Amino acid sequence: MADLQATEKIWMNGEFVDWADATVHVGVHGLHYGSGVFEGIRAYETPKGTAIFRLTNHLQRLHDSARLIRMTIPYSVEELRQASLELVAVNKQPSCYVRPIAFYGYGSLGVPPRDNPVYVAIMCWPWGAYLGEEGMARGIRAKISTWVRMPSNVIPHAAKATGMYLNSMLAIQEAALGGYEETILLTEKGYIADCSGENVFIVKDGVLYTPSLETGILHGITRQSLIEIAGSLGYEVRVENLVRADLYLADEMFMCGTAAEVTPVREVDDYVIGGPGPVTKALHELRPSADTALAAFPRRARARARERGARLGPALARSNRAALRADAGRAGWSAPCGGGLERHRRPAPTRAFL
Repeated sequence: MADLQATEKIWMNGEFVDWADATVHVGVHGLHYGSGVFEGIRAYETPKGTAIFRLTNHLQRLHDSARLIRMTIPYSVEELRQASLELVAVNKQPSCYVRPIAFYGYGSLGVPPRDNPVYVAIMCWPWGAYLGEEGMARGIRAKISTWVRMPSNVIPHAAKATGMYLNSMLAIQEAALGGYEETILLTEKGYIADCSGENVFIVKDGVLYTPSLETGILHGITRQSLIEIAGSLGYEVRVENLVRADLYLADEMFMCGTAAEVTPVREVDDYVIGGPGPVTKALHELRPSADTALAAFPRRARARARERGARLGPALARSNRAALRADAGRAGWSAPCGGGLERHRRPAPTRAFL
C-alpha cells in the first residue's frame, strides 16, 4: 500500500488550493467525532483519455451517506462532478485515485454538530494496486477477524461514514499483526460480511456468491458493477448468506472495491484456495469498463481547466442504463446505475496535460 503522494492542487470548499495549504483547525467536529462521509474513486488512463469510474454514482452515494447522518452537503452532485473532473485535469493525472470528503467543521465541540459548517474537499493522487502488484497477480492471504461487523442498527451501513471505519481499522490491524494482507469480518450471527474496505465474492461450481446487504455491508458500487458484468458474461450470481466454511471450500475467491478493484484471495485462515481462477481473471480483465456508459466532460469544467493550462479534447458520450437492483431495493436504498465512466481525451503526447 503506497504512501500518499502529493499533487499540485486540492479542491476545498469551492476553490483550488495548494496541496500544503489544504488544512483545517484542530478543533473541527469531524476530527473529534468522526462526523464525516467520503468516497474513493478510480480514474484510469485509457487509449481515449482518462476515465473516472462511475463518478456520478459515487458522488450520489456521498450525498446519500450525508443524508443518513443528517448532514447537508452545500454542493450538488453535478457541482462535485465538475470539480472532480477539473481537479484531475489541473493535477495532470493520467490515472489516479479521487477522494471526495465532507465533514463537520469548526464551531461547537459537543457531540451534536449544531450549526457547524460542512467542509467539503476533493483530493486526487497517483495510487497503484491497493494491496500490491504481487497480491493482484498471485492473490492475497486473509484472516477472519475476531472483531465483528457493526450491525445496521448501530450505524446505517449504507453510509460511507468516516467514524465507522474504526471497526475496519481494528480488524485490519489484527490481521496485519498475524502476517495477513486483509481481514474478513463476520456478522454477530457468524455470517460473512465484508473485508476492511472491500466486498467479498466466492466461486463454487461456476456460480458466484456474495453476501447480501442485510449483513451490514457497504452498498458497493464495484460490487454492483461486477454483478452486472458477471450476468452479462453468462455467470449465475447468487446473493445470500455465507459462512466461513463456504470460503474455505470455494473454488475461487476475490474481494472488490474501487481502491482494491478485483483482488484475488488465495488463502483464508491458512486454508488454501489457490491463485486467480478463470472467473476471477475474466472479471479482473473487464473491471475498468464495468459500465460502458460515458458522460460528456462538462463545458464549464473544460473551460476552467483551460484557464489553468490544461488542454482537453472533444468529449465522448454514450449511455448504458442497465442495472441490477435486486438486493438494493430490499435494503431500502436505490443504487443509481447510470453515469458510468466519465471520460475526456488526451491531447498529443507533447502537450502538458495528461
